[in-house]
Amino acid sequence: MKALADPICIIDDDTSFRAAIKRLLELRGYEVEGFGSADQFLQALLDGLEPACILLDMKMPGLSGPGLQALLAQRGLSFPIIFVTGHGDVPTAVKAIKEGAEDVLTKPVSEQALTQGIKHAVANFKADRARREWLKEARSQLATLTPRELEVFAYVVRGKMNKQAAHDLGITERTIKAHRHRIFEKFGAKTVADLVSLAERLGVLTEFKTPAQK
Repeated sequence: MKALADPICIIDDDTSFRAAIKRLLELRGYEVEGFGSADQFLQALLDGLEPACILLDMKMPGLSGPGLQALLAQRGLSFPIIFVTGHGDVPTAVKAIKEGAEDVLTKPVSEQALTQGIKHAVANFKADRARREWLKEARSQLATLTPRELEVFAYVVRGKMNKQAAHDLGITERTIKAHRHRIFEKFGAKTVADLVSLAERLGVLTEFKTPAQK
């Protein structure tokens, strides 16, 4: 199977339901893939599929919908899931939501509820992917800092003056300024606030300590 770009994946053992929802969503411009079982879907993931949203039945032969949800979570795969089921009950729905599902809809599902749910889920998926891509790029830039630049970085994000950094590190203020300039260039930062925000988003603000703090 050729993997589609961010498709909506329908996982349901009801062939007629899959076909009907597939037609509905394709008419609204979505790319759609249907699977009759969780195992078929898992195989597609191995082939490179990355769904923007999963419409998932609760009860199916083999691995159940909640079982697939748990398995994906164990593998660190956070695709948005909307359960669409004819076997829903309040405790099951609450548990699914607590474990990360976007929503639980009951068959026969209304077109409006389905399309609104998918729109919201796809927006969340794209925002999360953008965040992950940003973090990956920022971490790779962080890895390019030299040991000395990392020390200067720790002073900069704590708002310390060049004079203090130079004194603590035993180098000149001119050298500190040169390191600061390279740090700003590497991250494409314009202000100290940009670097502080970046360090916070990377979760390293408390990780990098100045020599005086060690």
